[in-house]
Amino acid sequence: MNKSELIAAMAAEAGLAKTDAKKALDAFIATVSAELAKGEKIALIGFGTFSVTEKGERTGINPATKQTITIPAKKVVKFKAGAELADKVK
Repeated sequence: MNKSELIAAMAAEAGLAKTDAKKALDAFIATVSAELAKGEKIALIGFGTFSVTEKGERTGINPATKQTITIPAKKVVKFKAGAELADKVK
């Protein structure tokens, strides 16, 4: 499912116009992105939790040259599914 299909499904489920569903989805994405950028955690009970974790610096191997390289530390977004969502997916 891509973004336009998600918007159409949201509009049908909520009985909204597609333009209103698009505004709601864009607002959700913007809000989640802003909170994660600040390092905050977003918990949606029953659905899941979005959080930011930091991966430490590590050593890797360049497959082309077989030389050892250092992979820098970085922050990554993590999603942990809630119990209700996990049960629906089973």
